[in-house]
Amino acid sequence: MAHAIRSGGPLAGLAAAITFAFGPGPSLAQTATQDSLPEMGTAAQDTLSVDDENRLGRMVMREVRESGALLEDPEVGEYIQSLGLKLSSQAQDGTRNFNFFVIRDNAINAFALPGGFIGVHSGLLLETRSESELAGVLAHEVAHVTQRHIARGIEAQGRQSLLSTAAVLAAILMGAAGGAGGDATMGAITAAQNLAVQSRINFTRENEYEADRIGIGVLANAGFDPNAMPAFFDTMFRRTQLGPDRIPELLRTHPVTSNRIAESKDRALQFPPAKVSDSLSYSLMKERIRVLTTARGADARDYYAALGSNEADLSLAQSYGRALSLLVNGDAAAAVPQFEKLRTAYPEVLAFHTGLGQAQLAAGDTRDALETLERARNLAPRNIPVTVRYGEALLQAGRPKRAHEVLLDLFNNVPPTPEQIRLTAKAANAAGDVADAYSYMAEYHLMSGDLLLAINQLELALSVPNITQQQRSKFVARLQELREWLPKERNRSRAPAQQEPASPSSGRG
Repeated sequence: MAHAIRSGGPLAGLAAAITFAFGPGPSLAQTATQDSLPEMGTAAQDTLSVDDENRLGRMVMREVRESGALLEDPEVGEYIQSLGLKLSSQAQDGTRNFNFFVIRDNAINAFALPGGFIGVHSGLLLETRSESELAGVLAHEVAHVTQRHIARGIEAQGRQSLLSTAAVLAAILMGAAGGAGGDATMGAITAAQNLAVQSRINFTRENEYEADRIGIGVLANAGFDPNAMPAFFDTMFRRTQLGPDRIPELLRTHPVTSNRIAESKDRALQFPPAKVSDSLSYSLMKERIRVLTTARGADARDYYAALGSNEADLSLAQSYGRALSLLVNGDAAAAVPQFEKLRTAYPEVLAFHTGLGQAQLAAGDTRDALETLERARNLAPRNIPVTVRYGEALLQAGRPKRAHEVLLDLFNNVPPTPEQIRLTAKAANAAGDVADAYSYMAEYHLMSGDLLLAINQLELALSVPNITQQQRSKFVARLQELREWLPKERNRSRAPAQQEPASPSSGRG
C-alpha cells in the first residue's frame, strides 16, 4: 500500500525508488550540492540514521511542493494532520515527528516517505467509505515509518542498490538544477527503479504484511474499527476482477492477495468489535476535496445538481459541498446565503464560518467577511484554518499590520506549516516589516531543508536599514546557529554517516 507515487511529475514513483534503493554512488559527492544532501551510508553501515531520514524527507517534500502536486488548503491540511497524529500517537514514543498531507491526484494511492512524511492521494480519500477506512490506510503508512522499513530495506539490499540509489538522487538533482521537465526526470527515476524491482519484491511483501499487522493495532488503539483495513483491502481486491484498466495504482505497486486479506481479517478479530461513527469533519473534508480537485474543464456544481434540486435530497456534507462549488466557480453571491444557512444551523462547525467568510470576501462584502471570521476566531482563537482565513481577509481589506499580528500569534504558538510561514511573511512584507519577512522566509527554507537559502534570508534581514536591537540580536543568534550547522552538513556529504545531533529546530518570531 505504501511507497509509490503515481506518474505525473518529478515525484512520481520516487517514494518506491528511494525506499528500497539507497546507497552512495561513486560520483554522488561530486554531483550533489555539498550543503543539501547527506551521505546515506554504505552497505557495511547497514542503515540510515533517523536524522538522515528526516533530511531526505524534507528534500523530497520540497520537490512535492514545487511540483504543484500538494493540495495546499488549510481546512483539508488541518483535518488530515489531526487524523494522522491521532494514529501516530498510538504507534511511537513521541520522538518522531509526523507530517500528513494530501496529493492532488485521482489515483487510489498512498505512500510513506523518509522522516515521517505521509501522503494520501485525493482519489483514495474519495474512494473510502468510512473514516475508519481512511484511518486504516494512514495507520498502515505510519507502521512503515515506525518500523523503519526504509533503513531496513537498505540493510537487506546491500550493494545491489548502490547504482539505483545514485541514479535516483542524480535524477532529482539534475531535474532541479538543470530545469529538466517532469517527464525527463521521471524517466531517470523509473529506470533506476527498474534496476532493483526484482531484488526487493520479497522484502516489500514482508514489509506490507508487517505494516498491516502493526497498523491494525494502531487503528484499534486509536478508537477506529480494526475491520476497516481488511474491508478496504477487499474492496480494492474486487477491483482487480474488473479488468486491467480498472486496477487501482495502489494494487499495481503492492498487490493485495487473498492471503493478505485473510491474515488482516484474522488480525482484526483479535481486537474487540468497535462501532464507530464517522466524524462530521471526515464527511465535510471529503466533499471539500471533491470540489477542490474537480478536473479542469469540469464543473463541480454539476455533481451536486445531479444529486437533487431539493435541500432534503442532500446530506449536510453535500450541502456544504454544493455551497463550496458555487464559491469555487465564481458564484460567491449565491454561495453566501447557503453558507449562512449552514452556519446558523450549526454554529459550532468552523468550516461553515470559514466558508461563509471566504464567500463574503469573494462577493465584495469585506466588512461582513471580517466580522464573520472575527466571530469564528473568538470561538477558536488559534484554530489554523480560521486564523489563516482571517489573515487573508485582513490582507485583502488593506490591514496588513493586523494580519501580521494575528498570523504571528499563531506562528509563535502552534507548529506552523510552510504555507502558514509564507503567508506570515507576505503579511509582514505588506506591513513594511521587511526584516521580519526575511526571517520568516528563513524558517520556511529551513523547514524545506534548504540551509543555504535560510542563511541567505537571515543575511538579508540583517541588511535591512533601521532594524531594532532586539531584531538584530535575534537574527544574529539564529544566523550563528545555522552557520555552525553548515559545516556539519557539508561533512555529511563527504564522510561516512555518523551519529550527529539533530538539525536546528524551527525558530519562532
